Amino acid sequence: MFEELGFESLSAARASLFFAIGLGILFGIFSERLKFCFRRALIGEDRRQAAGLWAMAVLIAVLGTQYFVAIDVISFDDHRFMSNFSLAQAVLGGLAFGAGMVLTRGCVGRLTVLASTGNLRAVTALLIFAITAHAALKGAFAPVRTTLSSVGPTFDAVSLVSVIGSEVSLLAIAAVSGVIIWKSGASLISLLGAALIGALVVIGWVGTGFVLYDDFDPIAFESIAFTSPWTDSIFWTLAATAVEAKFGVGLVAGVVSGAFLSAALSRRLSWQSFDGPSHFGRVALGAGLMGIGGVLAGGCTIGAGLSGFSSLSIFPIISLFSIAIGALVTHRMVDAKKTGLAYVQTGSKIHPQPAE
Repeated sequence: MFEELGFESLSAARASLFFAIGLGILFGIFSERLKFCFRRALIGEDRRQAAGLWAMAVLIAVLGTQYFVAIDVISFDDHRFMSNFSLAQAVLGGLAFGAGMVLTRGCVGRLTVLASTGNLRAVTALLIFAITAHAALKGAFAPVRTTLSSVGPTFDAVSLVSVIGSEVSLLAIAAVSGVIIWKSGASLISLLGAALIGALVVIGWVGTGFVLYDDFDPIAFESIAFTSPWTDSIFWTLAATAVEAKFGVGLVAGVVSGAFLSAALSRRLSWQSFDGPSHFGRVALGAGLMGIGGVLAGGCTIGAGLSGFSSLSIFPIISLFSIAIGALVTHRMVDAKKTGLAYVQTGSKIHPQPAE
């Protein structure tokens, strides 16, 4: 469709950059306002309300995306989510990401928002995450990824629709999401904001898969995510004169800008740092686990979780559930001991870390 829009001096790749900036700004604003985070929905003090927001976002993302699939506007047939995948890679990657998410006290999307508001712990975590993820994609840790991709059972591309049918899939997701939303006690305005986050996922898919689609200048079919966009952003920062900024770079820039603007207008900007060496160690370990885990699992809680779930591919669904299990197990292990990674020691006192 892109060639019909008449942008003679603008390539599809360049247009996707500006599109992603706008998408990211809106995501950053809504996410900062709502404290939108999968970790918070699992183990946060207000996890019931946070889970309601996540369920609402997933519901809108799934229904909206599948509507455009049904009317043949977009198709996931050739998307990486529908390619063959290793069960070991999806499960181990998800478990690692979930564990790292607990140690850093935030998923990558939430850490991006926190970094935009002055949280130096989040900045550090994101740098380690991006470098580790890039190493797992193309660098020193790539052999780990390629080895795991051939270990254990490997499955052909499978969609939830092909297993239980479109109607049953959508009804089941709507029913489960509806129950979670109903029991969450979240405010109507918060649920509306979460619905808008879900709608942004749909807009991302339609934008890159239809509006900006160009047979002569194809771009990646993608929506909101953070693993690949952060690796792209780090690489572009280091080699901007040789690498063109595309969707991923624009998305990260937009989220940072939107979250900063939201926090600034609400006077929530605040410098925050580490409480000590052990705190840095906890965050560094968690960020490294998320970097490797995010690549193995096919994305983070947003890329594989929210956006990936909307494709109804089995791969990101398995990854998301593995992330949840990894987070819950790690949280239980950390909280049970009341020491070590869950707590930071300052002098002779040991005190818990505040929730992000």
